[in-house]
Amino acid sequence: MKIYVSVDMEGLAGISMWSEVTPGQSKESFDILYEHLKTLLEGLFESRKVDYVLICDSHAAGNNVYYKITEVFENVEVVHGSLRKDFMMAGLDRTFDRVIFLGYHAGVGARYGIMDHTYSSSVIHNLWINGQPMNEALINAAFAGYHQVPIALVIGDNVLREELQEALKGEYIYVITKESIGKFSAIMRSKPVVMKQIKEAAQRAVQIRKNRLPLVKFISPIELKIELNDASFADAVELMPKVERIDGRTVVFRDDDYSVVFNAIMAIVLLAKGAKGIGG
Repeated sequence: MKIYVSVDMEGLAGISMWSEVTPGQSKESFDILYEHLKTLLEGLFESRKVDYVLICDSHAAGNNVYYKITEVFENVEVVHGSLRKDFMMAGLDRTFDRVIFLGYHAGVGARYGIMDHTYSSSVIHNLWINGQPMNEALINAAFAGYHQVPIALVIGDNVLREELQEALKGEYIYVITKESIGKFSAIMRSKPVVMKQIKEAAQRAVQIRKNRLPLVKFISPIELKIELNDASFADAVELMPKVERIDGRTVVFRDDDYSVVFNAIMAIVLLAKGAKGIGG
């Protein structure tokens, strides 16, 4: 069985602030990520059903997962660095059996969502696909669904779990790492408890029949609507082909191919970031 693991950081136990997920500022947080990931992999391989795991380092610049993880698990490879196509899901294709999200968090604007954002806290104020408010888990799950790969396990905060309850139809496992009580605060669950739950969840997630797992898809035509944080961001994004600007800060992008829409999100984010600082 081939497993794809997309790794973020804001949804990990023990983390609640931006400084804790910034390389060079908090080594402890990256040790925490390594512990979460090592425990997850132990559970997967101890199930004796998993032959290979591809880890996609998907937080910020993709330089958060210690390469030494491949010394412990030889049938593991890591997607590292940026810029790259398919960003948080780089390397995924139809040969994979199921997807796992580790360290995921609630979408932008979520009440009490820990470090709530969707792809970029500095650029995106709101994001919808076909009229549905989106978080990173749903956006990425739909990319997995585009490749016919279902979601088996999500590990993150309690607010994300609430967001996914209606959206993910099927049998999957969710491990809560912390109870969010504010944008930068949470009640952290005991590390031994969280690690035990992650290991057990990994073993259970590979036992669920594939046709019972959630497979997320959007019906074409697909409309991506993004409300940006600043009108100057929309000025820049409006230069992108196929983008329609519908008000001062909101743009729309449409395509029949979800992979095109998926990559348009990062293209819009990068264009908008390019506009930051203009005007002095």
